[in-house]
Amino acid sequence: MSAIDFLKKLPAAFDASAAAGTDAVVQFAISTPAHLVIKGGACEVVEGSAGNADVTLTMDDDDLVSLLKGDLNGMTAFMTGKLQLDGDMMLAQRMTSFFDAAKLA
Repeated sequence: MSAIDFLKKLPAAFDASAAAGTDAVVQFAISTPAHLVIKGGACEVVEGSAGNADVTLTMDDDDLVSLLKGDLNGMTAFMTGKLQLDGDMMLAQRMTSFFDAAKLA
């Protein structure tokens, strides 16, 4: 499964209560750029670049899928150079808790 196909599964796994009060745009700098818009208790994946991202995650497609599935620890990925962040690091750290990992397996 490509990273963009995996990202398109995120809205179905979104836990609005875990993301309560969060309005954010997360840019994924991957082979097919896409961004995640979290607003009003919902999330949407949009292909392309967002001009107003709160945080940008740059990483290989396979590593992104592993990170979002919970198979790759975000801090480990960051410390080993597999993940580069630009912007709100706290949002990036909280982001994986916004999704039900069982629905992404």
